[in-house]
Amino acid sequence: MSLATVAAASGEEIVPFDITRAEKSIFDALIGARAQYGGKRVAIVDGDERVFSYDDLVRMSLALGHALKKGTRPGEAVGVMLPTSAGAVLTFFAIGAFGRVPAMLNFTAGAAGLKSALRIAKARRVLTARRFVEIAKLEGLIAELSQAADIVYLEDVRENVSLHDKAVAAIGQFVPSLVISRAAHDTPATILFTSGTEGEPKGVALSHRNLLANVEQVRSHIALYPTDVLFNPLPTFHCFGLTVGALMPLFLGIKAVFHPTPLQPHEIVRRIKASGATILLSTDTFISQYARAGEQGDLSSLRLSVCGAERLRDETRALFRRKYAIELLEGYGVTEASPVVAANQPGANRHGTVGRLMQGIQSKLEFVEGIPGAGRLFIKGPNVMMGYMLASNPGMIAALPDGWHDTGDVVSIDEEGFISIKGRMKRFAKVGGEIVSLAVVENVASALWPDHAHAAIATPDPRKGEQVVLVTTNAEASRHDLVGWVHNHGVPEIALPRRIVTVECIPVLGTGKTDYVKVQNMVQDQLAQTAA
Repeated sequence: MSLATVAAASGEEIVPFDITRAEKSIFDALIGARAQYGGKRVAIVDGDERVFSYDDLVRMSLALGHALKKGTRPGEAVGVMLPTSAGAVLTFFAIGAFGRVPAMLNFTAGAAGLKSALRIAKARRVLTARRFVEIAKLEGLIAELSQAADIVYLEDVRENVSLHDKAVAAIGQFVPSLVISRAAHDTPATILFTSGTEGEPKGVALSHRNLLANVEQVRSHIALYPTDVLFNPLPTFHCFGLTVGALMPLFLGIKAVFHPTPLQPHEIVRRIKASGATILLSTDTFISQYARAGEQGDLSSLRLSVCGAERLRDETRALFRRKYAIELLEGYGVTEASPVVAANQPGANRHGTVGRLMQGIQSKLEFVEGIPGAGRLFIKGPNVMMGYMLASNPGMIAALPDGWHDTGDVVSIDEEGFISIKGRMKRFAKVGGEIVSLAVVENVASALWPDHAHAAIATPDPRKGEQVVLVTTNAEASRHDLVGWVHNHGVPEIALPRRIVTVECIPVLGTGKTDYVKVQNMVQDQLAQTAA
Protein backbone atom coordinates (compact mmCIF):
# COMPACT_ATOMS: atom_id res chain seq x y z
CA MET A 1 0.00 0.00 0.00
CA SER A 2 1.51 3.35 -1.04
CA LEU A 3 1.47 6.58 0.96
CA ALA A 4 -0.93 8.01 -1.61
CA THR A 5 -3.30 5.10 -0.95
CA VAL A 6 -3.04 5.67 2.81
CA ALA A 7 -3.76 9.36 2.34
CA ALA A 8 -6.79 8.63 0.17
CA ALA A 9 -8.11 6.09 2.69
CA SER A 10 -7.83 8.54 5.58
CA GLY A 11 -8.90 11.63 3.64
CA GLU A 12 -5.64 13.34 4.56
CA GLU A 13 -2.86 14.90 2.51
CA ILE A 14 0.66 13.54 3.02
CA VAL A 15 3.55 15.96 2.42
CA PRO A 16 6.32 14.31 0.32
CA PHE A 17 9.60 13.67 2.13
CA ASP A 18 12.28 16.20 1.16
CA ILE A 19 15.69 15.77 2.77
CA THR A 20 16.83 19.22 1.63
CA ARG A 21 14.53 20.72 4.28
CA ALA A 22 16.81 19.11 6.89
CA GLU A 23 20.04 20.66 5.64
CA LYS A 24 20.20 23.54 8.09
CA SER A 25 20.79 24.10 11.79
CA ILE A 26 18.13 23.68 14.45
CA PHE A 27 18.14 27.41 15.20
CA ASP A 28 17.82 28.23 11.50
CA ALA A 29 14.80 25.92 11.42
CA LEU A 30 13.24 27.91 14.27
CA ILE A 31 13.88 31.18 12.40
CA GLY A 32 12.37 29.66 9.27
CA ALA A 33 9.26 28.52 11.14
CA ARG A 34 8.81 32.01 12.60
CA ALA A 35 9.02 33.52 9.11
CA GLN A 36 6.53 30.98 7.73
CA TYR A 37 3.93 31.00 10.52
CA GLY A 38 4.37 34.49 11.98
CA GLY A 39 6.28 35.83 14.96
CA LYS A 40 3.14 36.54 16.97
CA ARG A 41 1.77 33.03 16.54
CA VAL A 42 1.48 31.02 19.77
CA ALA A 43 4.12 28.30 19.75
CA ILE A 44 4.07 26.91 23.30
CA VAL A 45 1.62 26.80 26.18
CA ASP A 46 3.58 25.93 29.32
CA GLY A 47 2.54 23.83 32.30
CA ASP A 48 1.48 26.98 34.19
CA GLU A 49 -0.53 28.13 31.12
CA ARG A 50 2.00 30.83 30.18
CA VAL A 51 2.00 31.44 26.45
CA PHE A 52 5.12 31.87 24.29
CA SER A 53 5.12 33.12 20.70
CA TYR A 54 7.78 32.47 18.07
CA ASP A 55 9.11 35.99 18.67
CA ASP A 56 9.35 35.23 22.40
CA LEU A 57 11.30 32.02 21.76
CA VAL A 58 13.80 33.68 19.42
CA ARG A 59 14.37 36.77 21.59
CA MET A 60 14.54 34.93 24.91
CA SER A 61 16.78 32.11 23.68
CA LEU A 62 19.24 34.62 22.18
CA ALA A 63 19.46 36.66 25.41
CA LEU A 64 19.77 33.52 27.52
CA GLY A 65 22.26 31.90 25.16
CA HIS A 66 24.54 34.94 25.06
CA ALA A 67 24.55 35.04 28.87
CA LEU A 68 25.16 31.28 29.16
CA LYS A 69 28.05 31.04 26.70
CA LYS A 70 30.46 32.71 29.13
CA GLY A 71 32.85 30.14 30.56
CA THR A 72 32.24 27.54 27.84
CA ARG A 73 33.85 26.85 24.48
CA PRO A 74 32.27 26.38 21.04
CA GLY A 75 31.42 22.73 20.56
CA GLU A 76 31.41 22.02 24.30
CA ALA A 77 28.60 19.94 25.78
CA VAL A 78 26.44 21.64 28.42
CA GLY A 79 24.15 19.56 30.62
CA VAL A 80 20.43 20.42 30.75
CA MET A 81 18.36 19.02 33.61
CA LEU A 82 14.83 20.43 33.34
CA PRO A 83 11.27 19.08 33.10
CA THR A 84 9.16 19.31 29.94
CA SER A 85 8.61 23.04 29.71
CA ALA A 86 9.17 26.20 27.72
CA GLY A 87 12.27 26.67 29.89
CA ALA A 88 13.75 23.38 28.64
CA VAL A 89 13.09 24.32 25.01
CA LEU A 90 14.45 27.85 25.46
CA THR A 91 17.59 26.45 27.08
CA PHE A 92 17.99 23.89 24.29
CA PHE A 93 17.86 26.63 21.62
CA ALA A 94 19.91 29.06 23.72
CA ILE A 95 22.84 26.64 24.04
CA GLY A 96 22.74 25.65 20.38
CA ALA A 97 22.42 29.22 19.04
CA PHE A 98 25.94 30.02 20.20
CA GLY A 99 27.64 26.82 19.10
CA ARG A 100 27.44 24.76 22.28
CA VAL A 101 25.79 21.32 22.43
CA PRO A 102 22.92 20.62 24.88
CA ALA A 103 23.29 17.28 26.65
CA MET A 104 19.82 16.36 27.89
CA LEU A 105 20.07 14.70 31.31
CA ASN A 106 17.63 12.17 32.73
CA PHE A 107 17.04 13.41 36.27
CA THR A 108 15.44 10.05 37.19
CA ALA A 109 18.65 8.15 36.38
CA GLY A 110 20.28 8.66 39.79
CA ALA A 111 23.58 10.29 40.71
CA ALA A 112 25.80 7.49 39.38
CA GLY A 113 24.05 7.44 35.99
CA LEU A 114 24.15 11.23 35.66
CA LYS A 115 27.82 11.45 36.65
CA SER A 116 28.55 8.82 34.02
CA ALA A 117 26.62 10.86 31.42
CA LEU A 118 28.57 14.00 32.31
CA ARG A 119 31.88 12.14 31.98
CA ILE A 120 30.89 10.63 28.63
CA ALA A 121 29.90 14.02 27.19
CA LYS A 122 32.75 15.87 28.97
CA ALA A 123 30.16 18.36 30.26
CA ARG A 124 31.49 20.66 32.99
CA ARG A 125 28.26 22.58 33.59
CA VAL A 126 24.66 21.58 34.36
CA LEU A 127 21.79 24.00 33.82
CA THR A 128 18.72 23.54 35.98
CA ALA A 129 16.16 25.60 37.92
CA ARG A 130 15.80 26.08 41.68
CA ARG A 131 12.02 25.80 41.51
CA PHE A 132 12.28 22.48 39.67
CA VAL A 133 14.84 21.13 42.16
CA GLU A 134 12.58 22.11 45.08
CA ILE A 135 9.36 20.69 43.60
CA ALA A 136 11.03 17.44 42.49
CA LYS A 137 12.99 17.20 45.77
CA LEU A 138 16.31 16.81 43.97
CA GLU A 139 18.49 18.63 46.52
CA GLY A 140 20.43 15.46 47.37
CA LEU A 141 21.01 14.70 43.70
CA ILE A 142 22.22 18.25 43.03
CA ALA A 143 24.63 18.01 45.97
CA GLU A 144 26.18 14.88 44.45
CA LEU A 145 26.30 16.31 40.91
CA SER A 146 28.01 19.46 42.17
CA GLN A 147 31.05 17.27 42.85
CA ALA A 148 31.31 16.55 39.11
CA ALA A 149 30.09 19.78 37.45
CA ASP A 150 29.19 23.41 38.07
CA ILE A 151 25.48 23.77 38.79
CA VAL A 152 23.96 26.86 37.15
CA TYR A 153 20.44 27.96 38.04
CA LEU A 154 18.42 29.65 35.30
CA GLU A 155 16.86 32.02 37.84
CA ASP A 156 20.34 33.41 38.58
CA VAL A 157 21.18 33.71 34.89
CA ARG A 158 17.96 35.64 34.17
CA GLU A 159 18.58 38.02 37.06
CA ASN A 160 22.05 38.78 35.73
CA VAL A 161 21.27 39.15 32.03
CA SER A 162 23.28 42.23 31.03
CA LEU A 163 22.41 45.12 28.74
CA HIS A 164 24.87 43.58 26.29
CA ASP A 165 22.97 40.27 26.36
CA LYS A 166 19.69 42.13 25.77
CA ALA A 167 21.22 44.16 22.94
CA VAL A 168 22.44 40.98 21.25
CA ALA A 169 18.93 39.53 21.53
CA ALA A 170 17.36 42.74 20.19
CA ILE A 171 19.62 42.72 17.14
CA GLY A 172 19.41 38.96 16.69
CA GLN A 173 15.63 38.96 16.75
CA PHE A 174 15.65 40.88 13.47
CA VAL A 175 18.99 39.78 11.96
CA PRO A 176 19.88 36.44 13.62
CA SER A 177 22.84 35.84 11.31
CA LEU A 178 24.71 38.75 12.93
CA VAL A 179 24.84 37.13 16.37
CA ILE A 180 24.38 33.34 16.24
CA SER A 181 27.03 30.72 15.48
CA ARG A 182 26.44 29.20 12.06
CA ALA A 183 26.33 25.48 12.80
CA ALA A 184 26.75 23.04 9.92
CA HIS A 185 23.85 20.62 9.56
CA ASP A 186 26.14 17.60 9.97
CA THR A 187 27.56 18.70 13.35
CA PRO A 188 26.19 17.65 16.77
CA ALA A 189 22.92 19.35 17.76
CA THR A 190 22.36 17.42 20.98
CA ILE A 191 23.59 14.53 23.06
CA LEU A 192 21.00 12.15 24.50
CA PHE A 193 21.61 9.04 26.55
CA THR A 194 20.30 5.52 26.13
CA SER A 195 17.87 4.48 28.83
CA GLY A 196 20.17 1.92 30.41
CA THR A 197 17.35 -0.63 30.73
CA GLU A 198 19.89 -3.42 30.29
CA GLY A 199 23.21 -1.83 31.27
CA GLU A 200 25.27 1.35 31.47
CA PRO A 201 23.92 4.25 29.36
CA LYS A 202 25.74 5.44 26.24
CA GLY A 203 25.81 8.92 24.78
CA VAL A 204 24.00 9.31 21.46
CA ALA A 205 25.25 12.17 19.28
CA LEU A 206 22.50 13.50 17.00
CA SER A 207 23.23 16.08 14.33
CA HIS A 208 21.03 18.97 13.22
CA ARG A 209 20.30 16.98 10.06
CA ASN A 210 19.36 13.86 12.07
CA LEU A 211 16.71 15.71 14.09
CA LEU A 212 15.30 17.73 11.21
CA ALA A 213 15.24 14.70 8.92
CA ASN A 214 13.13 12.83 11.46
CA VAL A 215 10.71 15.76 11.72
CA GLU A 216 10.35 15.66 7.94
CA GLN A 217 9.93 11.87 7.96
CA VAL A 218 7.09 12.08 10.48
CA ARG A 219 5.44 14.88 8.46
CA SER A 220 5.61 12.74 5.33
CA HIS A 221 4.17 9.71 7.17
CA ILE A 222 1.19 11.19 9.06
CA ALA A 223 -0.83 14.22 8.00
CA LEU A 224 -0.26 17.13 10.40
CA TYR A 225 -1.81 20.59 10.21
CA PRO A 226 -1.09 24.06 11.67
CA THR A 227 -4.58 23.86 13.23
CA ASP A 228 -3.50 20.89 15.35
CA VAL A 229 -2.70 21.23 19.05
CA LEU A 230 -0.13 18.73 20.34
CA PHE A 231 -0.14 17.73 24.02
CA ASN A 232 3.26 16.56 25.26
CA PRO A 233 3.79 15.21 28.80
CA LEU A 234 6.93 13.24 27.85
CA PRO A 235 10.35 14.33 29.14
CA THR A 236 12.71 16.22 26.84
CA PHE A 237 15.60 13.97 27.93
CA HIS A 238 13.70 11.26 26.03
CA CYS A 239 14.10 11.51 22.26
CA PHE A 240 10.38 11.00 21.55
CA GLY A 241 9.52 13.87 23.90
CA LEU A 242 12.25 16.11 22.46
CA THR A 243 11.98 15.57 18.69
CA VAL A 244 8.30 14.74 18.20
CA GLY A 245 6.95 16.46 21.30
CA ALA A 246 8.91 19.73 21.24
CA LEU A 247 10.85 20.34 18.02
CA MET A 248 8.38 18.96 15.47
CA PRO A 249 5.39 21.12 16.49
CA LEU A 250 7.59 24.24 16.51
CA PHE A 251 8.93 23.60 13.03
CA LEU A 252 5.52 22.68 11.59
CA GLY A 253 3.55 25.59 13.09
CA ILE A 254 1.64 23.37 15.54
CA LYS A 255 0.84 24.75 18.98
CA ALA A 256 2.44 22.57 21.67
CA VAL A 257 0.96 22.25 25.16
CA PHE A 258 3.61 21.05 27.62
CA HIS A 259 3.05 19.24 30.89
CA PRO A 260 6.02 18.86 33.27
CA THR A 261 5.44 15.20 34.16
CA PRO A 262 3.52 12.25 32.70
CA LEU A 263 2.65 11.11 36.23
CA GLN A 264 -0.45 13.28 36.79
CA PRO A 265 -3.23 11.49 34.89
CA HIS A 266 -6.19 13.49 36.23
CA GLU A 267 -4.53 16.85 35.61
CA ILE A 268 -3.35 15.74 32.15
CA VAL A 269 -6.86 14.66 31.15
CA ARG A 270 -8.21 18.01 32.39
CA ARG A 271 -5.63 19.97 30.39
CA ILE A 272 -6.17 17.92 27.22
CA LYS A 273 -9.88 18.74 27.39
CA ALA A 274 -9.31 22.41 28.27
CA SER A 275 -6.73 22.96 25.52
CA GLY A 276 -8.69 21.12 22.83
CA ALA A 277 -5.59 19.06 22.04
CA THR A 278 -5.85 17.04 18.84
CA ILE A 279 -2.60 15.03 19.16
CA LEU A 280 -1.38 13.16 22.25
CA LEU A 281 2.05 11.57 22.60
CA SER A 282 2.46 8.90 25.23
CA THR A 283 3.59 5.42 26.15
CA ASP A 284 1.41 2.45 27.03
CA THR A 285 2.30 2.76 30.71
CA PHE A 286 1.10 6.35 30.91
CA ILE A 287 -1.77 6.44 28.42
CA SER A 288 -3.51 3.52 30.13
CA GLN A 289 -3.56 5.65 33.30
CA TYR A 290 -5.06 8.60 31.39
CA ALA A 291 -7.76 6.34 29.96
CA ARG A 292 -8.82 5.27 33.43
CA ALA A 293 -8.63 8.78 34.89
CA GLY A 294 -10.90 10.41 32.30
CA GLU A 295 -14.64 10.41 31.95
CA GLN A 296 -16.44 9.65 28.71
CA GLY A 297 -15.89 12.56 26.31
CA ASP A 298 -12.91 14.06 28.17
CA LEU A 299 -10.54 13.09 25.37
CA SER A 300 -12.93 13.58 22.44
CA SER A 301 -10.86 16.41 20.95
CA LEU A 302 -8.04 13.99 20.09
CA ARG A 303 -7.72 12.88 16.48
CA LEU A 304 -4.29 11.25 16.83
CA SER A 305 -3.01 9.35 19.86
CA VAL A 306 0.46 8.03 19.17
CA CYS A 307 2.22 5.59 21.49
CA GLY A 308 5.88 4.61 21.38
CA ALA A 309 8.83 3.57 23.57
CA GLU A 310 7.17 0.28 24.63
CA ARG A 311 4.63 -2.25 23.36
CA LEU A 312 1.04 -1.06 23.15
CA ARG A 313 -1.06 -3.66 24.95
CA ASP A 314 -4.32 -4.96 23.46
CA GLU A 315 -6.03 -4.10 26.77
CA THR A 316 -5.05 -0.43 26.46
CA ARG A 317 -6.15 -0.28 22.84
CA ALA A 318 -9.53 -1.85 23.67
CA LEU A 319 -10.09 0.49 26.63
CA PHE A 320 -9.53 3.59 24.49
CA ARG A 321 -11.79 2.28 21.75
CA ARG A 322 -14.57 1.40 24.18
CA LYS A 323 -14.44 4.51 26.38
CA TYR A 324 -13.45 7.24 23.91
CA ALA A 325 -13.97 5.75 20.42
CA ILE A 326 -10.29 6.53 19.71
CA GLU A 327 -7.96 4.26 17.71
CA LEU A 328 -4.43 4.36 19.12
CA LEU A 329 -1.51 4.40 16.69
CA GLU A 330 1.55 2.40 17.73
CA GLY A 331 5.01 3.36 16.52
CA TYR A 332 8.58 2.25 17.01
CA GLY A 333 11.67 4.28 17.61
CA VAL A 334 15.14 4.25 19.09
CA THR A 335 17.16 7.15 20.44
CA GLU A 336 19.81 6.40 17.82
CA ALA A 337 17.28 7.18 15.04
CA SER A 338 16.20 10.57 16.42
CA PRO A 339 13.92 8.53 17.28
CA VAL A 340 11.05 7.51 14.94
CA VAL A 341 11.74 4.46 12.78
CA ALA A 342 8.23 3.24 11.96
CA ALA A 343 4.61 4.01 12.80
CA ASN A 344 1.07 3.00 11.98
CA GLN A 345 -1.08 5.55 10.16
CA PRO A 346 -4.74 6.55 9.99
CA GLY A 347 -6.13 4.33 7.25
CA ALA A 348 -3.25 1.84 7.67
CA ASN A 349 -3.31 0.88 11.35
CA ARG A 350 -2.48 -2.79 11.75
CA HIS A 351 -2.78 -4.00 15.33
CA GLY A 352 0.12 -6.05 16.63
CA THR A 353 2.57 -4.15 14.44
CA VAL A 354 4.42 -0.85 14.74
CA GLY A 355 3.54 0.14 11.17
CA ARG A 356 5.95 0.74 8.32
CA LEU A 357 9.33 2.42 8.01
CA MET A 358 9.67 6.17 7.64
CA GLN A 359 10.70 7.31 4.18
CA GLY A 360 14.44 7.47 3.65
CA ILE A 361 15.22 4.58 6.02
CA GLN A 362 16.85 1.40 4.71
CA SER A 363 16.60 -1.82 6.67
CA LYS A 364 18.11 -5.29 6.71
CA LEU A 365 17.52 -8.34 8.90
CA GLU A 366 20.25 -10.57 10.25
CA PHE A 367 19.42 -14.23 10.93
CA VAL A 368 18.90 -15.12 14.61
CA GLU A 369 19.20 -18.76 15.63
CA GLY A 370 16.04 -20.22 17.12
CA ILE A 371 13.72 -17.41 16.01
CA PRO A 372 12.18 -18.38 12.64
CA GLY A 373 10.60 -15.78 10.35
CA ALA A 374 12.35 -12.86 12.03
CA GLY A 375 15.78 -11.26 12.27
CA ARG A 376 17.90 -8.69 14.02
CA LEU A 377 17.04 -5.26 12.61
CA PHE A 378 19.69 -2.94 11.19
CA ILE A 379 18.74 0.52 9.89
CA LYS A 380 20.39 3.28 7.89
CA GLY A 381 19.11 6.73 6.96
CA PRO A 382 19.41 10.52 7.38
CA ASN A 383 17.90 10.35 10.87
CA VAL A 384 20.35 7.73 12.16
CA MET A 385 22.84 9.13 14.68
CA MET A 386 26.36 10.34 14.07
CA GLY A 387 27.55 7.68 16.54
CA TYR A 388 27.92 6.67 20.18
CA MET A 389 29.90 8.43 22.88
CA LEU A 390 31.36 5.88 25.27
CA ALA A 391 32.84 5.99 28.76
CA SER A 392 36.01 4.45 27.35
CA ASN A 393 36.62 7.49 25.14
CA PRO A 394 34.81 10.54 26.64
CA GLY A 395 33.86 13.41 24.36
CA MET A 396 34.54 11.47 21.16
CA ILE A 397 31.94 10.20 18.70
CA ALA A 398 32.45 6.67 17.37
CA ALA A 399 31.02 6.72 13.84
CA LEU A 400 28.80 3.85 12.68
CA PRO A 401 30.33 1.27 10.31
CA ASP A 402 29.00 2.22 6.85
CA GLY A 403 26.17 4.15 8.54
CA TRP A 404 24.27 1.04 9.68
CA HIS A 405 22.87 0.93 13.22
CA ASP A 406 22.20 -2.37 14.98
CA THR A 407 18.93 -1.77 16.86
CA GLY A 408 19.30 -4.97 18.88
CA ASP A 409 15.61 -5.66 18.20
CA VAL A 410 14.33 -8.85 16.62
CA VAL A 411 11.52 -8.15 14.17
CA SER A 412 9.56 -9.62 11.29
CA ILE A 413 8.49 -7.58 8.25
CA ASP A 414 5.51 -8.74 6.19
CA GLU A 415 5.15 -8.35 2.43
CA GLU A 416 3.34 -5.02 2.87
CA GLY A 417 6.14 -3.65 5.01
CA PHE A 418 4.42 -3.82 8.42
CA ILE A 419 6.90 -4.49 11.21
CA SER A 420 6.23 -6.75 14.21
CA ILE A 421 8.58 -6.51 17.19
CA LYS A 422 9.46 -9.91 18.62
CA GLY A 423 11.69 -8.53 21.35
CA ARG A 424 15.19 -7.28 22.04
CA MET A 425 18.09 -9.68 21.56
CA LYS A 426 18.78 -9.34 25.29
CA ARG A 427 15.13 -10.08 26.02
CA PHE A 428 15.26 -13.72 24.97
CA ALA A 429 16.13 -16.66 27.21
CA LYS A 430 17.56 -20.02 26.21
CA VAL A 431 15.74 -22.71 28.19
CA GLY A 432 16.81 -26.29 27.57
CA GLY A 433 18.14 -25.33 24.15
CA GLU A 434 14.91 -23.55 23.12
CA ILE A 435 14.54 -19.78 22.64
CA VAL A 436 11.90 -18.08 24.82
CA SER A 437 10.78 -14.49 24.28
CA LEU A 438 10.53 -12.71 27.62
CA ALA A 439 8.15 -10.24 25.95
CA VAL A 440 5.74 -13.11 25.23
CA VAL A 441 5.86 -14.13 28.90
CA GLU A 442 4.96 -10.55 29.87
CA ASN A 443 2.18 -10.45 27.26
CA VAL A 444 0.62 -13.62 28.67
CA ALA A 445 0.67 -12.17 32.21
CA SER A 446 -0.77 -8.84 30.98
CA ALA A 447 -3.61 -10.61 29.16
CA LEU A 448 -4.45 -12.69 32.23
CA TRP A 449 -4.01 -9.91 34.81
CA PRO A 450 -4.46 -6.61 32.90
CA ASP A 451 -4.77 -4.46 36.03
CA HIS A 452 -1.28 -5.33 37.24
CA ALA A 453 2.27 -4.65 36.07
CA HIS A 454 4.62 -7.45 35.02
CA ALA A 455 8.23 -7.99 34.01
CA ALA A 456 9.96 -11.19 32.91
CA ILE A 457 13.68 -11.87 33.28
CA ALA A 458 16.03 -14.80 32.84
CA THR A 459 18.25 -16.18 35.58
CA PRO A 460 20.88 -18.96 35.42
CA ASP A 461 19.62 -22.53 35.82
CA PRO A 462 22.07 -25.39 36.51
CA ARG A 463 20.03 -27.93 34.51
CA LYS A 464 18.50 -25.96 31.62
CA GLY A 465 20.94 -23.10 31.17
CA GLU A 466 18.40 -20.40 32.04
CA GLN A 467 15.02 -20.17 33.71
CA VAL A 468 12.31 -17.54 33.27
CA VAL A 469 11.11 -15.61 36.30
CA LEU A 470 7.94 -13.52 36.19
CA VAL A 471 7.88 -10.48 38.47
CA THR A 472 4.36 -9.18 39.07
CA THR A 473 2.40 -6.79 41.27
CA ASN A 474 -0.43 -9.33 41.47
CA ALA A 475 -0.10 -10.83 44.96
CA GLU A 476 -2.49 -13.65 43.96
CA ALA A 477 -0.67 -14.62 40.77
CA SER A 478 -0.28 -18.36 40.36
CA ARG A 479 1.49 -20.52 37.84
CA HIS A 480 -1.63 -22.72 37.70
CA ASP A 481 -3.64 -19.84 36.20
CA LEU A 482 -0.87 -19.19 33.66
CA VAL A 483 -0.88 -22.85 32.62
CA GLY A 484 -4.64 -22.71 31.99
CA TRP A 485 -4.39 -19.51 29.95
CA VAL A 486 -1.51 -20.82 27.83
CA HIS A 487 -3.37 -24.07 27.04
CA ASN A 488 -6.58 -22.24 26.12
CA HIS A 489 -4.85 -19.75 23.80
CA GLY A 490 -2.40 -21.98 21.98
CA VAL A 491 0.74 -20.42 23.47
CA PRO A 492 3.70 -22.85 23.77
CA GLU A 493 4.30 -24.13 27.29
CA ILE A 494 7.91 -23.02 26.98
CA ALA A 495 6.58 -19.46 27.59
CA LEU A 496 5.57 -20.40 31.14
CA PRO A 497 7.83 -18.89 33.83
CA ARG A 498 9.58 -21.31 36.18
CA ARG A 499 9.07 -18.97 39.14
CA ILE A 500 6.76 -16.09 40.08
CA VAL A 501 7.99 -13.26 42.31
CA THR A 502 5.47 -10.74 43.66
CA VAL A 503 6.42 -7.15 44.41
CA GLU A 504 4.60 -3.96 45.37
CA CYS A 505 5.65 -2.14 42.20
CA ILE A 506 7.72 -2.75 39.08
CA PRO A 507 10.58 -0.21 38.89
CA VAL A 508 10.41 2.02 35.81
CA LEU A 509 12.64 4.63 34.22
CA GLY A 510 11.57 8.24 33.69
CA THR A 511 10.34 7.32 30.20
CA GLY A 512 7.90 4.74 31.58
CA LYS A 513 9.97 1.77 30.40
CA THR A 514 10.61 -1.08 32.81
CA ASP A 515 13.98 -0.79 34.54
CA TYR A 516 15.16 -4.35 33.96
CA VAL A 517 18.47 -3.79 35.75
CA LYS A 518 16.59 -3.07 38.98
CA VAL A 519 14.13 -5.91 38.34
CA GLN A 520 17.04 -8.33 37.88
CA ASN A 521 18.64 -7.13 41.12
CA MET A 522 15.34 -7.48 43.00
CA VAL A 523 14.94 -11.08 41.85
CA GLN A 524 18.53 -12.00 42.64
CA ASP A 525 18.17 -10.54 46.14
CA GLN A 526 14.91 -12.41 46.73
CA LEU A 527 16.28 -15.70 45.40
CA ALA A 528 19.38 -15.31 47.59
CA GLN A 529 17.21 -14.72 50.66
CA THR A 530 15.13 -17.80 49.81
CA ALA A 531 18.24 -19.92 49.39
CA ALA A 532 19.64 -18.63 52.71
